[in-house]
Amino acid sequence: MRREEKITIVDSIAERLKEYSHFYLTDTAELNATDTSTLRRKCFENDVKLIVVKNTLLKRAFEQSDIDFQELYPVLKGATSIMFTNNGNTPAKLIKEFRKKHDKPVLKGAYVQESFYLGDETLESLVSLKSREELIGDIVFLLQSPARNVISALQSSGGGKIHGVLETLSNKNE
Repeated sequence: MRREEKITIVDSIAERLKEYSHFYLTDTAELNATDTSTLRRKCFENDVKLIVVKNTLLKRAFEQSDIDFQELYPVLKGATSIMFTNNGNTPAKLIKEFRKKHDKPVLKGAYVQESFYLGDETLESLVSLKSREELIGDIVFLLQSPARNVISALQSSGGGKIHGVLETLSNKNE
C-alpha cells in the first residue's frame, strides 16, 4: 500500500471518529464469507458502520483525534474491525445476538459515552447501557408519574368527595 493511500485511510478513520460518538473494536477474523456478509447486513440494518482496519492505521487515526485513546492501544493486536455508531448499546446487542450462532465477533474494546471498556467480559454491561433516547423516556415517565397519581386520585371514588368539597367551597364564597 502506498503512503498516499495510507494517509487517505487514516484521514477517513479520523473523520469517522469525529462523526460518530461511539465505537467498538472487535475481532471478526475466522468468520467465513457468508457469516461476514450476514454480520455486515445486520450492522447496516442497525445503522452501524463496520470496517476492517489495520491496527497501525487505526492507531495513527487515534493520535490525530482530540480525544486520548491510549487506553485502547493494548487491544490493537491481531485482526481488528471497528463498529461506528451514534447509539451506544446497539453494537453490543448486535454482537450478543450474532454470537448465539457464532463464536465471533469478540469484543476487544469500546469507547461509549466518553468511557473506555476493555475486553469481551464488558459486553454484558454495554448491552445493559441505556441510550440517550431511553434515558430521556425514563425521565419523562418519572416526571409524568406524580401527575398520573393526582388524576387517578381525582377519578377514583375519593375523587367524587374531593369534587364535592371543592364545589361546596366555591358555592360558599358566592
